[in-house]
Amino acid sequence: MSSKGVKRASPGAESEKNPLGDVELSDEDAVKLQAVQKDIARVELALERRAQEKMVPVYEKRREIVKGIPKFWPVALMNHGMLALHAQHNSDQAALSYLEDLWLVRDPVESRCFTLEFYFKENPYFSNTVLKKEYKYVPPPVEGDDKPDADGITETMLEFSWERDVQPQATKIDWKDDSKNLTKLHPLVKDEDDDLPSEGGSFFNFFEVADDPFDIGVTIANDVFPEAIEYFLGHAGGEDVDSDEEDESDDDENEEEIDLEKPRPKKQKKA
Repeated sequence: MSSKGVKRASPGAESEKNPLGDVELSDEDAVKLQAVQKDIARVELALERRAQEKMVPVYEKRREIVKGIPKFWPVALMNHGMLALHAQHNSDQAALSYLEDLWLVRDPVESRCFTLEFYFKENPYFSNTVLKKEYKYVPPPVEGDDKPDADGITETMLEFSWERDVQPQATKIDWKDDSKNLTKLHPLVKDEDDDLPSEGGSFFNFFEVADDPFDIGVTIANDVFPEAIEYFLGHAGGEDVDSDEEDESDDDENEEEIDLEKPRPKKQKKA
């Protein structure tokens, strides 16, 4: 059995035979290409893990500096458009204003999994000094020999699946009073007809609900945490989520002007 390479038709191709339309890929060549793709994935993962290790002392240096800057992390988080949407309630923003430090700890075995640690000073909302959101690595069944190579990469790592191999965990918040219980005042409302909730409710549902349907944790870990200074300064977070809205506004002069000052979130990708 063989596979065919596909070449998109060019204008006018209907009237003449496509000279690239009969390219076939043998089973042997398909296996060779798959092997090269796996080699590429192995090198890319090794480089990613190495870069993460090299960045740790840099982040530690930044950590000490920003601890002396009032409300550094609340401002950085709220300058990300998508995160700001999930903290629209004034009470959420008030509670987040007590955030003193935010740290990222990557799983030593599978670095694409991680734990976010939010450090809070004394506040009127909850007694926890640290709120954690863990994305726990659940290794899939291993078939045969799965020894790591010189870079610590195993065959199982190359088959990593966020949906299959990661289990977000919930953290109990010790609310001081029902009147301050933000997840009770603004609960997450599930939609029976949609995978996404119809109402996200309080930002703090992110901690108390295990699932993270809006990829808030991934956004913080992969976007805001590494670029925290840029977000704090307001230099990041302005990219469009969906360019369709911009296209529609260009075509209709009667539409209201878009608030260009409002930051827009980046397109998200898995950790």
